[in-house]
Amino acid sequence: MNQEISPLTHIIVKGAREHNLKSIDIAIPMNRLTVITGVSGSGKSSLAFDTIFAEGQRRYMETFSAYARQFIGNMERPDAESIDGLSPVISIEQKTTGWNPRSTVGTVTEVYDFLRLLYARIGEARSYLTGKKMQKYSEEQIVELLTQKLKGKAVSILAPVVRGRKGHYRELLEQIRKQGYTKVRINGEITDLKVGMRLDRYKTHDIEIVVDRLKVPEKRNNRLTSSIHIAMEMGNQTLFVLTKEEELYPFSKELVDPESGISYEEPSPNSFSFNSPYGACPVCKGLGEMHLVDIEKVVPDPELSINKGGIAPLGELRDTMNFKEVKKLAKKYGFSTTEPIKGVAEDNLAVILYGEESRKSKSKWGDQIATGGVFGMLEKWHHDTSSEKIRQWAESFMTINTCTECNGQRLRKESLHFFINGKNIADLADMDLEDLGEWMEKLHGKLNEKSLKIGGELIKEINERIRFLRMVGLGYLGLNRRANTLSGGESQRIRLATQIGSQLTGITYILDEPSIGLHASDNERLIQSLKDLRDIGNTVIVVEHDKELMLASDHLIDLGPAAGEKGGEVIADGTPEQVIESKSGLTAQYLAQKQSDSKDSRKRKGNGKKLKLGGASGNNLKTVNLNLPLGTFICVTGVSGSGKSSLINETLYPILRQHFYNSVKNPLPYTSIKGLDHLDKVIEIDQSPIGRTPRSNPATYTGLFTPIRQLYAETKEAKIRGYKPGRFSFNVKGGRCETCQGAGKKTLEMNFLPDVLVDCETCMGQRYNRETLEIVYRNKNISEVLDMTIDEACEFFQPMPKIYRILHMIQRVGLGYITLGQPAPTLSGGEAQRVKLAQELAKRSTGKTLYILDEPSTGLHYEDIRNLLDILHELVDLGNTVLIIEHQQDIILNADYVVDLGPGGGKNGGNIMFQGTLTQLLKKKDNLTARFLK
Repeated sequence: MNQEISPLTHIIVKGAREHNLKSIDIAIPMNRLTVITGVSGSGKSSLAFDTIFAEGQRRYMETFSAYARQFIGNMERPDAESIDGLSPVISIEQKTTGWNPRSTVGTVTEVYDFLRLLYARIGEARSYLTGKKMQKYSEEQIVELLTQKLKGKAVSILAPVVRGRKGHYRELLEQIRKQGYTKVRINGEITDLKVGMRLDRYKTHDIEIVVDRLKVPEKRNNRLTSSIHIAMEMGNQTLFVLTKEEELYPFSKELVDPESGISYEEPSPNSFSFNSPYGACPVCKGLGEMHLVDIEKVVPDPELSINKGGIAPLGELRDTMNFKEVKKLAKKYGFSTTEPIKGVAEDNLAVILYGEESRKSKSKWGDQIATGGVFGMLEKWHHDTSSEKIRQWAESFMTINTCTECNGQRLRKESLHFFINGKNIADLADMDLEDLGEWMEKLHGKLNEKSLKIGGELIKEINERIRFLRMVGLGYLGLNRRANTLSGGESQRIRLATQIGSQLTGITYILDEPSIGLHASDNERLIQSLKDLRDIGNTVIVVEHDKELMLASDHLIDLGPAAGEKGGEVIADGTPEQVIESKSGLTAQYLAQKQSDSKDSRKRKGNGKKLKLGGASGNNLKTVNLNLPLGTFICVTGVSGSGKSSLINETLYPILRQHFYNSVKNPLPYTSIKGLDHLDKVIEIDQSPIGRTPRSNPATYTGLFTPIRQLYAETKEAKIRGYKPGRFSFNVKGGRCETCQGAGKKTLEMNFLPDVLVDCETCMGQRYNRETLEIVYRNKNISEVLDMTIDEACEFFQPMPKIYRILHMIQRVGLGYITLGQPAPTLSGGEAQRVKLAQELAKRSTGKTLYILDEPSTGLHYEDIRNLLDILHELVDLGNTVLIIEHQQDIILNADYVVDLGPGGGKNGGNIMFQGTLTQLLKKKDNLTARFLK
């Protein structure tokens, strides 16, 4: 290496051999923006995450004591000779934030936490009954007010002990009498206490103890002070002062409404948290919505009888406790379970659906029909069961409704009546970040001196965090947006904005394709954000394929030359200009060529038929009408948050799913759909994993493993032994190794050291027992087949059309480097999407299929995109329609028809700005997408 390179100026990696890396040496300059690129599977993530980040994380773990490490685990040392010059490392990967419905943009970014603190300190409380400003007093302030306003007047000092409750209160009144008090005020009337006194138990009462009756002095005295103190203690920090003219003055140490007398507790940050019992709406528990049983789902067909499954949760007649209970009710109330439900009297049906209120069940699950009916049973199972499967089953008979108590605002009514400049905290959480940022910036001029002194620093911190979120192109999001609805790119940019806001220096940041989901216009802001992170004194390493980001980097590393075993080498290393000049590898060639070179010359007009969606108005869509010419390659574009997913994934796709497959998922609101008869099926190919366990792999997912197992079962030796295809499955008993149960690996817990995965000592990692492995096809046993790469398997199974067709498609989508048995969790989102694409492509085309793909360019190098486009064009040439949501410019330039949404994100989006041919779009001078395509 160059003598100028040292651990003081560079991160120096020597002999990196993780996964497919070929013992590479690399020096990454510190405090610079470095992009690592290369074709899919070339080793980018192996270098950035599995080597550099893994070593940084391991070193951090090493700072803990051995005792602590046994609880939190240890990290294995990456396979490299040495890694020097490494500063603390933070990884910002492309993954969704989580599935918890309580996690929102506000909680993830901590902006909502600062707002909670702001409202707890300077929020102005108002009564939810009268709208009047709430007030609170100390005992000294009460004495001072009385001597000023009521001096010389005869008053009664009252301690409220009962407010708006039913009961006879005989024991309470007797206790008050025994304490020496002679008078009480009951429902507005002062009366003498008597022995055995009691009230009407069925009426609502207000009771106050008359603590003292006196004339208010001109100056405070001991009697007035003592009476105030006693009344405060007896009245739970609240007292009333009643004048001779029947004027009532409420006073409280807590916040109290002077007119209605209701009081609030002293606010704390938890009072404004929907994740805390102190702030959450008591009805929906802070979720803002409720699952309510839907009668139409419980009784979907009134023509059916109860015995024939007319009440869906009960199913058809069988010997169960629930049906025994239904028979008892039928006998008791005189109705038949064999007649259609529409013929059962409404009162009798209500007994089954809603239960008999008079009957009490001692058993938690027994007599469910009698106690709460089918509705009560479903609600109980939904709320009380620990089984996720049962909860999902119960939910299938429910609909999600906005909470009627809080109207979806998640908080209790007291919390919603604290205001700053006329807005409560839920109003702010409902704003998008653009509007919220503008509102917060103007807040300084709206507050008084005291509030500014208390909240000034908080407001400054909130403004900074919002500014960073807007800077990375997320201004269209609201704080209430659930984290589980964010895309991988959005959640990654949220974490990026959080890190920029933290203002840490001397850190090595590693990011995984932060440009995913970004329109070209947003890309400029992202690049500037990364440069800002660099400029404050950090090293930024980005795994990326975006051309603009590569050209904007300080240092570019290109890995290749191909994928898998043919990759793992450094093709080019230097500034972007040096890499282009080197003309080494595919990246340099693509960076040097003009975008127009990637245009597809063929443009199709389609088959003359159209799919028309009318009045789509879900989320931010502005009642738009979508026209799609069938038999074409269609691209849906627009800035982040413009409504692309709302229109396609959440409206059009669910409509088609319901039409073709009777799907239960409901689309977002729309008014009409035409042209469904021109299609025979719809296929969505997304980036969700092909499986969540290591036992799932490309062979099992695509169905390849079934004909392969059948092939082995048909060998001469297998037939002699009587082996069936199940013998060659590693997921069932029989042919698998029972020591590791077909996993091939065993996990050893090492306490003070990291858990170690070792090959099973019985099968040596081969998954199967000895007898199964003795069966061979063309000198390969079943375990050796699973270890083959797709490229090797294509050659091996070429004589077998049924198997080869699927393998060839996986190879064509650029996944020749993965193995047949590669565990599903190790595949990236882009790889998983391409496995699904290959599976669909291997099926016989009908020529009337609509394919929907969401950003298939994710994780793809320009060369991979070229291969992908060739395949998609073939699909369209067969008469099918391909619809892609995409920002990648080469893909857009290959489209026959473009639908562009905008003009902005969030409330500023939701309009179809253009729908027509690519040629027509490029002529639009005022279109944002067209401007970046030219």
